[in-house]
Amino acid sequence: MARMKFYCDAERCIECNACVTACKNEHEIPVGVNRRRVVTIKDGEPGERSLSVACMHCSDAPCAAVCPVDCFEITDEGIVLHNKDTCIGCGYCFYACPFGAPQFPTDGAFSSRGKMDKCTFCAGGPEEEDMSPAEYTKYGTNRIAEGKLPICAEMCSTHALLAGDANVVADVYRDRVVNRGAAAFSQTRLQQKANFRPNPSLSGRATGGSVQQWTPDSSN
Repeated sequence: MARMKFYCDAERCIECNACVTACKNEHEIPVGVNRRRVVTIKDGEPGERSLSVACMHCSDAPCAAVCPVDCFEITDEGIVLHNKDTCIGCGYCFYACPFGAPQFPTDGAFSSRGKMDKCTFCAGGPEEEDMSPAEYTKYGTNRIAEGKLPICAEMCSTHALLAGDANVVADVYRDRVVNRGAAAFSQTRLQQKANFRPNPSLSGRATGGSVQQWTPDSSN
């Protein structure tokens, strides 16, 4: 059984916020609630990196562990769903989540969709009837039931945001790391060659001609 996971490649994320916009449009999320957001570390400084963050659908979800009414459900695919009909809006999940995924509307304790809101991996809600009007009203589009990936990952122009089977996601990222390592090694070799120049002052008689020895260029 596949285990669905998100992964954001910080080397590719360009902070365009397309994932955030796509999520809000796809699910018609109310103002004040952001299921996904882009966080920038060291903004404007050397080593700046951006990450797209949402519910990570943890295998041992802390939100589910602290919920006093057991309104969380973890599917066979590892997707953490939330039952708005059971939720009492206590906010325990918000404080337990290390990613700040649970969202609450800014216009009161309750919104048109219920109490707490969070990323569903585009899998709707815990209702047995998939893609029903009631499910969409509370949770948004159920793309997983249609055999599609989450809209945020599909709309990522640089393919920084990966979503799907954890093993497949891991393989994709592993290949990227290997390719980056190979590219960095090639670049280093080219740079080393660029920093060396022949020293014509050295000669040898073994070959009957001049010998060229590469010596570091002190100007670089």
